[in-house]
Amino acid sequence: MIRKIIADGKAEKDFLAEVEKRNGDTDKRISEIVSDIIDNVKARGDEAVKDYTLKFDGKLPAYYEVPREEINNALDYGNENDPAFVQAMLGAIENITDFHSRQKEQSFIDMKDNGCILGQRVRPLERVGLYVPGGTAPLCSTVLMCAVPAKIAGVKEIIMMTPPRKDGTPDPAVMTAAALTGVDRVFLAGGAQAIAAMALGTDTIPRVDKIVGPGNIFVATAKKLLYGKVDIDSVAGPSEVLVIADDKADPVCLAADLMSQAEHDKMASAILITTSEDIADRTSAEIERQMQYLERKDIIRTSIDDHGAVIVVDTLMEAIALANSLAPEHLELEVENPLQYVGLIDNAGSVFLGRYSSEPLGDYYAGPNHVLPTSGTARFFSPLSVNSFTKRSQFIYYTEAALLEAKDDIIALANKEGLTAHANAIAVRFDS
Repeated sequence: MIRKIIADGKAEKDFLAEVEKRNGDTDKRISEIVSDIIDNVKARGDEAVKDYTLKFDGKLPAYYEVPREEINNALDYGNENDPAFVQAMLGAIENITDFHSRQKEQSFIDMKDNGCILGQRVRPLERVGLYVPGGTAPLCSTVLMCAVPAKIAGVKEIIMMTPPRKDGTPDPAVMTAAALTGVDRVFLAGGAQAIAAMALGTDTIPRVDKIVGPGNIFVATAKKLLYGKVDIDSVAGPSEVLVIADDKADPVCLAADLMSQAEHDKMASAILITTSEDIADRTSAEIERQMQYLERKDIIRTSIDDHGAVIVVDTLMEAIALANSLAPEHLELEVENPLQYVGLIDNAGSVFLGRYSSEPLGDYYAGPNHVLPTSGTARFFSPLSVNSFTKRSQFIYYTEAALLEAKDDIIALANKEGLTAHANAIAVRFDS
C-alpha cells in the first residue's frame, strides 16, 4: 500500500529526503566492476566486448554488427511488426521532428562600428553513440527521441548499440526504429562494455563524440566514469513522476499515471501531492485495484511501497513549492486551469498539463523529448534537444585601431592577475 503523508512541515520533507537518498553516489563495488570492464575493453577491444556478451547474455549474437539489409528488412511487416505499429511510429517521428526542428540554433556574426567582428559558429557533432536497453522492455521509443534530434542537428553518423535477445537476434521493434530514423550502424552488445566500446573505440566500433540513451546502473556508471573522454547526455537515475492534483482530479487517472512510471524500475519513484485527503485515499485504493491486472505488477508493487507516497497539503502553492524542491523528471498538473500554474514551475524535466496530458503521451508521441534530467538534476540540467548534438566555437577579429583603444584596459587586467606575459603580448604590438 502506498504510504500517505499529511504535510506538517516535517513529514513531507523527511520523505523527500528519503527519496533523494536513493539517488546517492554510485556503489563503490559497482564502480570497481565497471572500471575493470572499461580497462579490459581498452586493452582488448572487440574481443573483450564479445567475451562480456557471452558472459552476461549467455550466447554470442548472430552477428556483431547488424548488416544494413537486416536493418532495412525490419520494416517488413512480417518481421514481428505490423502496419499499425509502423504507422504509429511514423506519427511519433513526425511530431518529434516538428517539435525539435524549432530548436535549431543559428550561428551569428556581430560586426561592430569600429570594424571589429565577433561571432559564433554552431556545428554538429561528427559521430554520436546511441545506447538502447534490451531485456523485458526494449525501448524503441528511445531510438526516436535520440536519433531524430541528432539528425536535425546534422550529426554525420549515428552508431547504435543494443543487447541481443536470448536467441542472439536484435529486437525487431528497435531495428524498425533504427531504420525509420536513419541510424547508420547497429552493434549487438549491451552493458558497460558497450559504453566503453563507443567511448574508446575498437577495431570495429568507431569512437563517438557523445553517448546518449538510458540504461541500468552499470551503463550509468560507465557513462559517468568515461565522461571527459566522451560527452554524455546525463547520468540518469531511476525514473520518477510527481503528480499534483486538486479535489476535481480523477483518482482512476491519477493511479494509472503513477503506475505508468512505477513499472519502469523497482527504484522508480511515483508521488502524488494533493489538496484533498479524499482524493488521496481513493487514489490509493485505485492503485491497489488496477495493479492486479498489470503485467509488471511485481515491479510496480516494490516501487510504490518503497519509493512512492501520497502527500496531502493545504494549498496548491504548497504543492508547487514541494515540486520545485524535488525537481522531478516528470511533473503532471492534474488541476483546473493548469496553464495558470505552469509559469510557477521552475524545476522539472517535462510538465504535463491537465487530465488529457498523461505522462506516456510524452514518452511516445507528443514531440517533446523523453530523455530528461532525473534525481533532482532538473534544477540545472535540461531535456535532450537538438542543441545536445551541436558544439559552438567563437571567433574574434580586431582592427589595429580597436586594439589600441582597448590596450590599456587589457594590460591593466592582465597585470592585476600577475600574468605579465599576457600584458606583454598586447604591449609589443604598439612598441615603437
